Amino acid sequence: MGGPFNAAGHDMVNELLSGVRLRGLDYRRIEISTPYGLRFGEDVDDGRAWFHFIGQGNVHLRTKSGAVHVLGCGDAVLLPCAGIHDLYSEDGVALRSVDTFEKAPLCDAASEIRACEADVCRSKDNLIFSCAMEFDLGWLHPLAHLKPELMHIETVPDHDPQIPAILDVMTAELRAKRPGYGVILTRLADVVAAAILRRWVEAGCDVCGWVEAVRDPKLARLLAALHKEPGRNWSVADMASEMGMSRSVFAERFVELTKATPQQYLTNLRMRLASQWIGRDNLSLDEVADRLGYASVAAFSRAFKRTTGMSPGAVRRADYAL
Repeated sequence: MGGPFNAAGHDMVNELLSGVRLRGLDYRRIEISTPYGLRFGEDVDDGRAWFHFIGQGNVHLRTKSGAVHVLGCGDAVLLPCAGIHDLYSEDGVALRSVDTFEKAPLCDAASEIRACEADVCRSKDNLIFSCAMEFDLGWLHPLAHLKPELMHIETVPDHDPQIPAILDVMTAELRAKRPGYGVILTRLADVVAAAILRRWVEAGCDVCGWVEAVRDPKLARLLAALHKEPGRNWSVADMASEMGMSRSVFAERFVELTKATPQQYLTNLRMRLASQWIGRDNLSLDEVADRLGYASVAAFSRAFKRTTGMSPGAVRRADYAL
């Protein structure tokens, strides 16, 4: 585990997290009597994340690898690349796709599934709030291969003391079903999922030298400068000067910590920014090319396709399709 982030490191982590895309797409409140078995992810892109919060009862979670985790009331988990996975009350139960249940709308983004036995006390039912999420690590893409199968809420409250109160509110909203609770739950789920992700960035992925880069004060300042001025005509000599090192020592240190050459890192940074500006922010290609220091839209488009394998127009169309 590395040491605490310095001031430049904190600024850099803020910048990195600002590029992450974690957006709920399909929220569901599930109230169900035991025994039951629910299968998730059959009709969703395998690359999607899933968030599950347990508001009442104990639940078994079986991930796509076959690992089983027991979750209790107040537990929240984020599966970054979930694939097909199961929530069930006990071993041996039949599994049914969650998509086959009848759903009642709660708000624009959320719905409710009720599968309750009439002769069972409602306090014995399980309450679950789940959602599929669009998940793009943004600037954290070098860490993609380190994403754990399961990110758990358990270590977050020690570092984010407000989280237990949020979880308590989620539990209360799930149970009470007050007017507007669907909207409230979707917002709170987004906050909790983001807190889980932040804790992973701060601690869970310390084994990666790339994260250790932002613990190096000089390199953190350089990375922050690159992110602040991506369109500047940076040379390796400029970057080495920013860190107060010779060009050769700087290049070796940079590759050691980030697993990319300085120019590769800068190019990837520019193209991820371009993807965000084109897709999310709907900027014109002229403005994007100008911001990133390209002499023409044609030059930018060639660089973009060479790096990403897609044309800028294809990125815009893909984002509109979501």
